[in-house]
Amino acid sequence: MLKLLLLTLAGVTMAGVAVATVSAGSVTVFQEDRKFSEAGVTISAGQSVTFINRDNVAHNVYSKSPGMGFDLRIQKPGGASAVAFAHAGEADVMCAIHPQMRMKVIVVP
Repeated sequence: MLKLLLLTLAGVTMAGVAVATVSAGSVTVFQEDRKFSEAGVTISAGQSVTFINRDNVAHNVYSKSPGMGFDLRIQKPGGASAVAFAHAGEADVMCAIHPQMRMKVIVVP
């Protein structure tokens, strides 16, 4: 059974790159100019992805991928939320408000 942990964070700053692989506890993805800062990220099971809205508009980050689904609901500018991924799989991540915003989270064992 998929267990997701949603956290609200504030004041986190990290530089984004096109594709990131992380071995520590978390990777950060920014929302800027109505796009994600990463095309995709690879993390290990048990790690999390923190989504930070650096845009001047609200976003609604979510995934409906089987076994990897989550919905962060409306995230206002400056807002931050983390999603912990408990097991291996792939999540296609999108914004419900801006359909051009897409990225992938790959979770390895």
